[in-house]
Amino acid sequence: MKIAPMPPLVKIRSERDHMSAIERRIADFILENAHLLRDYSSQQLASALGISQSSVVKFSQKFGFRGYPDLKFSIVQAVARNGADAPALATPASDGDEYTRLEEALRRSKAAAEEETRLLNPREGIERIVGLVDGAGKVFVCGLGDDGLFAREFGMRLSLLGVLTVHHNDPILMMANLSAAGPGDVLLLFSEYGQLPPLSQISRQFQACEGKVISITRHTANPLRAHADAALVVSAHDPSPHVEALLYRSSLQYLLDFLFVLLCQANPDRHRQLGINLERIRHLLDT
Repeated sequence: MKIAPMPPLVKIRSERDHMSAIERRIADFILENAHLLRDYSSQQLASALGISQSSVVKFSQKFGFRGYPDLKFSIVQAVARNGADAPALATPASDGDEYTRLEEALRRSKAAAEEETRLLNPREGIERIVGLVDGAGKVFVCGLGDDGLFAREFGMRLSLLGVLTVHHNDPILMMANLSAAGPGDVLLLFSEYGQLPPLSQISRQFQACEGKVISITRHTANPLRAHADAALVVSAHDPSPHVEALLYRSSLQYLLDFLFVLLCQANPDRHRQLGINLERIRHLLDT
């Protein structure tokens, strides 16, 4: 099956975190002004940013285009398709009160981040992860801080499917439990930035036990993702840190929800076990 290429604005946004300073300036200008890009030549864009024209050309070629005209044409086409590729540019209308504007802006930003996250996790990668988790003898789940909240909830969902799950938000306790890990087991490591040394140590020790490590991080170059056997990545960008944090949580939740649905569909026995466990919980709550 032929996989559609990633839309240019999504690709630019997803790669922004590991661009050079000049590349980030170009990327930010394009992302914020894509609807006006048809009026800019490479020289005009360079002048507006105070950089060389060759920097604009090199930026275009980095993303697989022959030059700036091809990049511009691709982006203009995407914007013309109802802005489907440029959700971050879809700012809410200026009319209405502040409440309405904030509500619409957050809704659109969440939709944009979730769409980028979807595009950054190809089907074959997701299906491989589903296969690893479904076939695992045991699934270890670990995350620290806010990541630990998502790790705990997802671990609970796996338990409802009848998966033997070992969850800890303490790296020392998780390291101690690795004595029970073996070939075919899976470790899910939640870490937004993938930089925490304790999690990297746990990852290495788990792989030494012949288990498979799946990292869940931002779509950035980070040690945890680099050394994992498989990776889920999240895209979330916004100038306001508090909004960016919300976008990350929303996109991560979407990704985990989809993974859970796929796990339910992949194995009828697990799906039946989910129904049994949910009924048991309802009975417990009713008594």
